[in-house]
Amino acid sequence: MQLDFSFFSWELVSNFVLKGLYFSLLLTLVATVGGVVLGTLLALMRLSGLRWLAWPATIYVNGMRSIPLVMVILWFFLLVPALIGRPIGAEWSAVITFVAFEAAYFSEIMRAGIQSVPRGQVLAGQALGMRYAQVMQLVVLPQAFRNMLPLLLTQTIILFQDTSLVYAIGAYDLLKGFEIAGKNFGRPIESYLAAAVVYFVLCYALSALVKRAQRKIAIVR
Repeated sequence: MQLDFSFFSWELVSNFVLKGLYFSLLLTLVATVGGVVLGTLLALMRLSGLRWLAWPATIYVNGMRSIPLVMVILWFFLLVPALIGRPIGAEWSAVITFVAFEAAYFSEIMRAGIQSVPRGQVLAGQALGMRYAQVMQLVVLPQAFRNMLPLLLTQTIILFQDTSLVYAIGAYDLLKGFEIAGKNFGRPIESYLAAAVVYFVLCYALSALVKRAQRKIAIVR
């Protein structure tokens, strides 16, 4: 077997790869923001001490964390259109599924971050007359986000890698772009190898940023 990468050019990248890369990055960004927001809400529900809030959040988080992501993607893509009576498209299915799924993982990260803030700070805020919501918003959550920033960024890298799973429902992601390019030029093996290299370079660069953030947070502490 002889590998030939001579067919790669900027025209190929611009026509096939950039569209997929844009969707993968956009999906990562939206799923991260949405997952952190929903995950923080779930974490607060679990730590509220109220059973009617804690139990639904616990069931949701544990349930999502026990199911492979690709199955959730397929279930949402196939079942939701059957329930609502119309298709929603592969891209929207991917976005909604990733936000819902990643929220369970971000929830555990945020719960650990909130619990890492000394209880005395919460009591001090309440002693000053602050309500529970104010203490969380102004005292606890800013520190929790700072403490958990490296873990949040690490989960974002994993999320970016997982975006390749939307290939299962035909969404045009980075991997799909390389696959179409490989089929058009009759070089599928080279295309998949190039895709692996791109994923590695991007994830390695993001990992380096995470390590740099860890060092800065250590200095602040």
